[in-house]
Amino acid sequence: MPDVLSAPLVVEFPFTRSLGPVQSAFLTGLRERTVLGVRTADGKILVPPVEYDPVTAEELRELAELATTGTVTTWAWNPAPRRDQPLATPFAWVLVKLDGADTALLHVLDAPGPEAVHTGLRVRIRWAQQRTGAITDIACFEPYESEDTAESTPHSGEFADPVTGIVTPARLDYTYTPGRAQSAYLNALSEQRTVGERCPSCRKVYVPPRGACPTCGLATAEQVEVGPRGTVTTYCIVNIKAKNLDIEVPYVYAHIALDGADLALHGRIGGIPYDQVRMGLRVEPVWTEGGRHPDHYRPTGEPDADYDAYKELL
Repeated sequence: MPDVLSAPLVVEFPFTRSLGPVQSAFLTGLRERTVLGVRTADGKILVPPVEYDPVTAEELRELAELATTGTVTTWAWNPAPRRDQPLATPFAWVLVKLDGADTALLHVLDAPGPEAVHTGLRVRIRWAQQRTGAITDIACFEPYESEDTAESTPHSGEFADPVTGIVTPARLDYTYTPGRAQSAYLNALSEQRTVGERCPSCRKVYVPPRGACPTCGLATAEQVEVGPRGTVTTYCIVNIKAKNLDIEVPYVYAHIALDGADLALHGRIGGIPYDQVRMGLRVEPVWTEGGRHPDHYRPTGEPDADYDAYKELL
């Protein structure tokens, strides 16, 4: 039995969004050590604030300032913090109902151990020393012995230099283990061959193979070697340099229908100016020494393929 393939993979990108007046006031308020909620038509205070009532869909604009103390409504202990979590030492995830609010805010509680945490525990905000207008301006919550509570008070939501947008990094780390079909595909690539699998019903050849025909729903087992040459079916010009990818922009990324395949795969086009790449261009793979997959595809010099030859693969 061949060795099971596996590899660590990371999906990471910055998520950028603009803020409306309510979210802008909330995050700017955190920067100024002020917690704001929003009042609904029936008088409830929602924290974090939203711009539309979740029940009636009415637009909400009436802001209220809340206390920095509150009560834990539920919690879960985290004994092993992961990278980029709010605290590096074990902590509790908590829902905290701030004094004056009607909903709970999710954050973390700095506590010596799970025995120190319970529903009903009184807590207060510990502010971050450096604040930028983000939920991380609340460094964490910490236990607070006082039983005194406070009511909400109206707030205009106006601050100097308001926060109008945020950039949130999104990252997913996982280990990918391909199945039988993709393992065979990857092993063939290491031999500078490309293999797909043929559906026993519709007879289409899928590259890369998935182990089953997406149209017929039948398992595929018959291996078919395709290519190595193929046809550009469609493409895009990349003008933004990707992090950790040492390729100068602009460059072209294309869908390539390898000869004998009924599904186009994607690859980078090289060996030709980016503005000369076109649909129907005939290409072949270029392998680097020791590479387990083609580095890029280059023109073969053949005449362009006729549109009717690849129109079903667009």
